[in-house]
Amino acid sequence: MDQAYNLMTGILHFAAYFGLSLALLIAFKFLYTLVTPHDEWKLIREDKNTAAAVGFGGAVLGFAIALGGAASNSVSLVDFATWAAIALIAQLLAFAIIRFVFMPRIVKRIEDGEISAGVMLAATTISVGVLNAACMSY
Repeated sequence: MDQAYNLMTGILHFAAYFGLSLALLIAFKFLYTLVTPHDEWKLIREDKNTAAAVGFGGAVLGFAIALGGAASNSVSLVDFATWAAIALIAQLLAFAIIRFVFMPRIVKRIEDGEISAGVMLAATTISVGVLNAACMSY
């Protein structure tokens, strides 16, 4: 009986964390597109811009990695949501740093379809996600 109860409790916890993770991932995708001056959705869907797809995909993947770290190390849903918010801010800051410090022309380069710019954006945001995940421990 205890084993069945533990299984059901585990499934409920999984569902809560996974559901919140998906909601946060969707929220990140929309917030990220609000922060960036170019329209990722248009560039990817209509213009078939590979640089935009790679850069945006890297940002989403970086945030998902950070969410995984937050979920693995949190002690409650509130704790998880707090660390997820911190990860979201860090990912958005990563874009701002790339845009204003390291690659001031990145927006134009992505709009022009320069794959190298999309790859550098993706690599940087994935790296930030990995560091986020690694730093989220007690």
